[in-house]
Amino acid sequence: MLISENRLEKIFKSLNGKTVAIIGDLMLDRYIWGNVMRISPEAPVPIVEVENESVRLGGAANVSNNINSLGGIPFLLGVVGDDLNGNILKEISTKQGFDTSGIIVDDERPTTVKTRVIAHNQHVVRIDNESRKEISKSTQSKILGILNSNISRIDAIIFQDYNKGVIVKDLIYNVISLAKSCNKIITVDPKYNNFFEYKNVFVFKPNRKETEEALGIKLDDEQTLEYAGKKLLEMLHPDNVLITRGEYGMSIFSKSNDVRHIPTTARKVADVSGAGDTVISTLTMAITAGADIYEAAVLANTAGGIVCGEVGIVPIDREELYQTLLEDMNHRQPRKPSA
Repeated sequence: MLISENRLEKIFKSLNGKTVAIIGDLMLDRYIWGNVMRISPEAPVPIVEVENESVRLGGAANVSNNINSLGGIPFLLGVVGDDLNGNILKEISTKQGFDTSGIIVDDERPTTVKTRVIAHNQHVVRIDNESRKEISKSTQSKILGILNSNISRIDAIIFQDYNKGVIVKDLIYNVISLAKSCNKIITVDPKYNNFFEYKNVFVFKPNRKETEEALGIKLDDEQTLEYAGKKLLEMLHPDNVLITRGEYGMSIFSKSNDVRHIPTTARKVADVSGAGDTVISTLTMAITAGADIYEAAVLANTAGGIVCGEVGIVPIDREELYQTLLEDMNHRQPRKPSA
């Protein structure tokens, strides 16, 4: 699908200042960077000589990075533990100018931390420190109350689910009810546990693996893919289903029975970590800026392709996204016949 330069410019200008609430599993991504020069004499494993360490916002918190980098205002709603990592997550968010009033401290669970060891730009191992226990009714009520108090300034809501216990059935139902009553856009990046709980949202965005697991089928041809998209429309009643398909791009199914396939734009794939965060962020921001579902999907598809070329989780760069879209548009424009 081609987007004219004037249309693209209009969408990007309208991104500025859009407020997006992100409800989901907040995480810290810790990176240990180094080199492997030898194998351990104690076991057949590599010895990583550490050169550098860094900490970044991850999970639903990484969505806030993407919203911010696109010119929007992120509003995080989630849970951290009463621990050092929770303090670090809030400190990073505050330094980046994010509103942290929706981050609730829960002393019954640790802050989710994913530690990745990377050597020679390749993942060696990932270590997860987390709890998958569902949050309490009290914590659910706090999240809903904070959202209700801020709903008038919010343009859209993203559910970013990693199955870490923050997004539970009652919270999903209550948030959707509130958002629908206030005419707010809702987009969903689901996981398996609550897959069929997200009903009547604007965009439901599973990936291929999640769709296969939920429906119990393999999406190995166009026929099964279209069956899956239409089945999700039938079961969940969203306005749109968007299935991301990795190297095959993404497919959009709308309640008007329209089906569109968008090929991948990834030039190189160094690391897919965080690509889903970037896709749902870009998609949602574009919709708030007035893009239709197809235009929004084109922007999101391109953004996902860009971040896959980086090692480690990084947010999309707005200017790079704009220039890449322009290049793609000019490359795909039909040439005039020679005289």
